[in-house]
Amino acid sequence: MTFSIRGLKAAAVGAVLVAGLATSAAAQDLKFFTIGTGGTAYTYYPVGGVIANAISKPPGSRECDAGGSCGVEGLIASAVSSRGSVDNVNAIISGLRNSGFAQSDVAYWAFTGTGTMEGKEPAKDLRTIAALFEEHIHLVALKDSGINSVADLKGKRVSLDEPGSGTYVDANLILEANGLAVGDVTPEALKGNAASEALRNGKIDAFFVVTGYPTGALVELASAVDIKLVPIDGAGAEALTSKYGFFAASDIPAGAYEGVETTATVAVGAQWFTSANEDEELIYNITKALWNEQSRKLLDVGHAKGKTITTGSALNGVGVPLHAGAERFYKEAGLIK
Repeated sequence: MTFSIRGLKAAAVGAVLVAGLATSAAAQDLKFFTIGTGGTAYTYYPVGGVIANAISKPPGSRECDAGGSCGVEGLIASAVSSRGSVDNVNAIISGLRNSGFAQSDVAYWAFTGTGTMEGKEPAKDLRTIAALFEEHIHLVALKDSGINSVADLKGKRVSLDEPGSGTYVDANLILEANGLAVGDVTPEALKGNAASEALRNGKIDAFFVVTGYPTGALVELASAVDIKLVPIDGAGAEALTSKYGFFAASDIPAGAYEGVETTATVAVGAQWFTSANEDEELIYNITKALWNEQSRKLLDVGHAKGKTITTGSALNGVGVPLHAGAERFYKEAGLIK
């Protein structure tokens, strides 16, 4: 059998066109999905990376166990560093990000236009995908600082984190609950490793951070210098938890950070949010992918907090309505009626 040169050229062009069309179709099938997290030195960012990996399944990616899903077909999710809870909520509502993590208190106040968000337009399109893990409020100082309570911060140089973060919101509430105002301290707006370095170098006396323990920046700090976690307890903590139902008294256990004993503090929930405008089928599939056996394996080994992210607590403390897609999954799973 013989082929003409013209025939060979036509066949080659046809093959290129078919390959090009296939590539174009594959590109059209891709869906990119962002997850706003927090500073790279704290817990939101690495946990966001684990979840992004768990729900992603670009064309040609890994095979799954028989009968098990391991991500959403054609989805490429990415964890994006951000300033934190308030920033993530604003980015979701504005359409800048598809989803993001936020503290339960910050999200509820944004959704209702109450609390620290009073006077602002309620974020009525905010929706919940899942409750993830408990976050503890860390008040960090050097061991020999003489700072033994929130009241001892008066007159000190204290980092409250950046405006736009949940830490900033909660630090202000903690000061208020203990009879202090921002004007009673010299406030700084440092995040992550910058706050740790400033403490080590004597540029600040203490800093707040709301994060799941153990968090990388503090593990590194505690291994380099002697630190303490200042208790947030007593009448101040009681005033906070009684006024705001999202806060609960909870300890950071001994050994979470080198040389640091069990410390009484308060905690809030870290939750995953999206917009009501996101496609119902997509969010249903993302929620389903989050809670399958393959994702369980990734969560268990991906971060210390991963093991606490379970279906048993997926709806704990949810104050913002579930996205319709997430709600459908939880109903199918028998977690809600």
